[in-house]
Amino acid sequence: MQVPDWRSLFPEVTEEQWGDWRWQMRHSIRSLEQLARLVPLTEDERRGCEETREMFRLGISPYYLSLVDREHPSCPVRMQAIPTRAEARIRPGELRDPLGEDPHRPVAAIVHKYPDRVLFLALDSCSTYCRHCTRRRITRGGEAVLGRDAWADGIAYLRAHPEVRDVLVSGGDPLLLVEERLDALLGELRAIPHVEMLRIGTRVPVTLPMRVTEELARLLRRHAPLFVVTHFNHPKELTAEARAACERLVDHGVPVENQSVLMRRVNSDARILKELNHALLRARVRPYYLHQMDLAEGLEHLRTPLSAGVGILEQLRGHTTGLAVPHLAVDLPGGGGKVTLQPEYVVERRGHETVFRSYRGEPYVYPEPEETDCSCPYEDVWTARDPSPSG
Repeated sequence: MQVPDWRSLFPEVTEEQWGDWRWQMRHSIRSLEQLARLVPLTEDERRGCEETREMFRLGISPYYLSLVDREHPSCPVRMQAIPTRAEARIRPGELRDPLGEDPHRPVAAIVHKYPDRVLFLALDSCSTYCRHCTRRRITRGGEAVLGRDAWADGIAYLRAHPEVRDVLVSGGDPLLLVEERLDALLGELRAIPHVEMLRIGTRVPVTLPMRVTEELARLLRRHAPLFVVTHFNHPKELTAEARAACERLVDHGVPVENQSVLMRRVNSDARILKELNHALLRARVRPYYLHQMDLAEGLEHLRTPLSAGVGILEQLRGHTTGLAVPHLAVDLPGGGGKVTLQPEYVVERRGHETVFRSYRGEPYVYPEPEETDCSCPYEDVWTARDPSPSG
C-alpha cells in the first residue's frame, strides 16, 4: 500500500496541519512555479503547464502530490495530475461538451438527460484538477456561477418535475462545500417528495481523504438513501488514508461505489485493475463502472481503443469474483447516454438452443424454453393494489 511521502515535500508542516483539509486546500499547488519547486519536471511537463494554462486549471492538493513518484514521469498519479504538451492539442472528434450535456441544461445547475434522474451541478471547483476531466469546460472556472441563485433555480426545476426520482450531486466536487452549505443543499433536495435517492459524485476520498471526517459522514447519513460515487483509477491511490475515508463512510451507513476511467499507460492493464478492484472490495467499496475515456478536448493521448476495455473484461471474467468485474461503459458522444460493452460469449443460435463459450473458451449449450410468453399476470393485480412504483 502506498505511503504518502509528504515530509520530504513539506518538512515544516505539522501532523495537525497535514490532516486538516482546509490547510490542504489553502496550500494547493496552483502554478508551474510552485510545482517546479516540488517536483523535477520534464521539459514536456513544463511546456504542458505553460501551454494548457488558458485551457484548464492546474491544481493539486499537497496530499495527492505526495503520492507522485518524483523520479518517474510514467507514474500513474503524476500522469493524472501534471499536464503534458499532448493535452494542449485538440484532435478531430474531440468536443468541448463531449457528453452533450448543455442542450439538456434547462438551468445552470441542472443537466436532465435521462427520464427519471438528473445531474445537479453544485460548484465548479475540485481539490485536484484531474488531467482527464470530462467536464473541464465547467471545472476550468468562469463557465457559470454555481452559487445560491443557481441552486435555487435547480431546486425549483426539480420541484416542477415529478418524474425525477434520482439526483446526482456533482460538479466540481460537492464535498468541498462546508458542512452547513452541504447540509442545506442536501436537505432541500431530500425535502422534494418525489426525489427518492441522492448520489454524490466526488474524488475527495482519492485526492483529499482528510475531508471525510466523522462529522461529514454523519451529515451524509442523515440524508439517506444517499450513495457516494468515487473515482479511484490505480492501486497507488488507495492509501491507508484513502481506505480509512471510504470505510468511515461505510461504517456510518453510506454506501460507496467506484467508477474508474480507463486510461492508456495509467491503468490499461487487467492486472492493474484487478489489483485495484480487489483492494476496493477489501475497503468495502464496490467497483461499479470502468469508463471508456470521453472525447473531451485534449485527451486523445490518454484514450484507449474500445477493444482494450473489452479485452480487460475478458481477462477478469471468470478469473475473479463478479463483484470485481465492473461494467465497461461508453458515454456516447453528443448526448446519447451510457451503453455498456462486454466480450461476446454467444457462439451460435440454432433452433431452441444457444451455444456459448465459457471464459475458458469451451462450448456449452443452453436450451431455450418452448414457452416464450414472459408476461407477468400478477402485475395488474399488484398495480391495482398499490399504484406507487416505490411501494
